[in-house]
Amino acid sequence: MQVDDLILISVDDHIAEPPTMFDAHVPAKFRELAPRVVEEDSGAQQWYYGDRRGRNLGLNAVAGKPPEMFNIDASRYDEMRPGCYDVHERVRDMNAGGQLAGLNFPNWTGFSGQVLNQGPDRDVNLVMIRAYNDWHVDEWCGAYPDRFIPCGILPLFDVNEAAREIHRLAAKGCHAVTFSENPEALSMPSIHTDYWHPLFRAASDTGTVLCLHVGSSSRAPMFSSDAPPSVNIAASSLMSSYSLLELVWAEFWADFPDLRFSLTEGDVGWIPYFLWRSEHVRRRHSAWARPSFPAGMDGPIDIFRKHILTCFISDRVGARLLDWFELDNLCWESDFPHSDSNWPHAPEDVLENLGGLPEDAVNKITHENAMRHYQFDPFRHRSRERCTAGALRAEAGDVDVVTHVGRLADQRDRDAWARLTARPRS
Repeated sequence: MQVDDLILISVDDHIAEPPTMFDAHVPAKFRELAPRVVEEDSGAQQWYYGDRRGRNLGLNAVAGKPPEMFNIDASRYDEMRPGCYDVHERVRDMNAGGQLAGLNFPNWTGFSGQVLNQGPDRDVNLVMIRAYNDWHVDEWCGAYPDRFIPCGILPLFDVNEAAREIHRLAAKGCHAVTFSENPEALSMPSIHTDYWHPLFRAASDTGTVLCLHVGSSSRAPMFSSDAPPSVNIAASSLMSSYSLLELVWAEFWADFPDLRFSLTEGDVGWIPYFLWRSEHVRRRHSAWARPSFPAGMDGPIDIFRKHILTCFISDRVGARLLDWFELDNLCWESDFPHSDSNWPHAPEDVLENLGGLPEDAVNKITHENAMRHYQFDPFRHRSRERCTAGALRAEAGDVDVVTHVGRLADQRDRDAWARLTARPRS
């Protein structure tokens, strides 16, 4: 298979949401309570919801910058490429990177909408979550229905409202929502309680995927408080390993046989070991641990192969262990405009990862699995011939893939990292 012939659909990209996103979607009576962008004393621009500070732009908006210009500290919209926040420029950037389409997660709200869920007034929170979703589905994705897979956020503070929102979004053609990788870490019930059953039922009934994005529990793996910054960055996939293990041993699957979760931005090379370990535990410890699996399913690997979707950006390890995976559930991700993204060189990198596979396997991983699981059909809008990496790049001859604004990384960024990762002293 040639680079130009690839069709790439990412199941994990992000939006640095524009400051005007709520203007057309919040009712007049709530407008003064809507989230807003504030210029802080440092000169950085930052989202706030009431007095709650949103997530930093920082490393979440560095596409096109060399690594020596990656910044941790919150930056400004004029220090990033417009494709981070402008949907029309995003499509031009996607063309330049040979990428047909993408599922876009939120940014400033937290990856499971934590900031909007934690406001003091639940009714106002619900208004803002719905407004976010309407902007995302109708404006951002609606501008280019052949280029974006919509993904909603949920009012997790009320499971019945969350279930209703899943149905409302499904009626708008949105079959992905972001859920927390560990709700208990957000002071909500564990996934092993029946609290979440109305949400699981709604997702199962509508064919909606519950996406567990790394960082969606607002919790990081526990390392030494003074560990070098690279430790946490290198260990980002650990949170997905926790989620995987809880899911393959969960005891709710018999009640929701069509439910699917996705593990997002955690890569996949580590998964075979934990599957092997789980099967070892099943063989050695089931007499006393008494795990429960649905009829016809013998253990954790069966749960994994039926119910859990996975994805990778660039993973040379996982690509060599694919016999452990259900190939119909494995997808590719770009992670644009985050610092792990390989934009604009994704087609070349994908082929380096997957070039030894048969063409039908490459097609499943690069676009067919995403289309099926998220009920997304770009070919209704564009001919297949116009969807290839080569055809898209031919439309982007005037796109400069180098981002020429920003600043060199310095001590300010290490200081910002220390603030972000500081733990309260006991």
